[in-house]
Amino acid sequence: MKVILFGASGMVGQGVLRACIEDEGVTEIVAVVRRPLGRSARKLREVLHADFTDFAPIAADLAGADACFWSLGVSAVGRSASEYEKITYTYTLAAAQAVAAGNPHVTFVYVSGEGTDSTEQGRAAWARIKGRTENALLAMDMRAYAFRPGWIQPVHGETSGTRLYRLLYQLTSWLYPVLKRLAPHSVTSTESLGRAMIAAARLGGAGPRILRTRQINQLGNLRP
Repeated sequence: MKVILFGASGMVGQGVLRACIEDEGVTEIVAVVRRPLGRSARKLREVLHADFTDFAPIAADLAGADACFWSLGVSAVGRSASEYEKITYTYTLAAAQAVAAGNPHVTFVYVSGEGTDSTEQGRAAWARIKGRTENALLAMDMRAYAFRPGWIQPVHGETSGTRLYRLLYQLTSWLYPVLKRLAPHSVTSTESLGRAMIAAARLGGAGPRILRTRQINQLGNLRP
């Protein structure tokens, strides 16, 4: 399985990359990044690319993929709606169109989030934008899934690129075992999320297209 990975430097992306490296069924990982990741693996190939609105220059690297995992995301805090929309919607759709060009059998897994607004009518701008992104992806000629995890716990040293999130995880890490016991269907981990994305790529387009934490954890526990 050839996998294209976006957002490999982020907390979720680090977990997805680790899962892909460990999965014997994943034979090639193409990580599209703006800066080198600083790590190596036999089946990992980094493709440096600056303009995430135009992937034509790297079309050959994206061609023939079996799956594309989109874990690139930013916080809406401190950003204008237009900037957040560009990163969340425009970048994602540009990548999906490039990956799916001439390849309708590719599986595109988009990491969205709990609270995403599929109606695109709610009060929260971030939720509307994510909902618009999900809706556009699901309408494309490809096998698309939207993951809506709640609490995501890093379990193998993954760290967020956002300073505020890093601090938040440091202060609240003790809550994870408590939440896992009291509300197991509201929390997942970077490991389960990564495994679930790979499992979704093996579904062949079957099953629900929008998956929440409980379904993500169920998929993450499957083995090929």
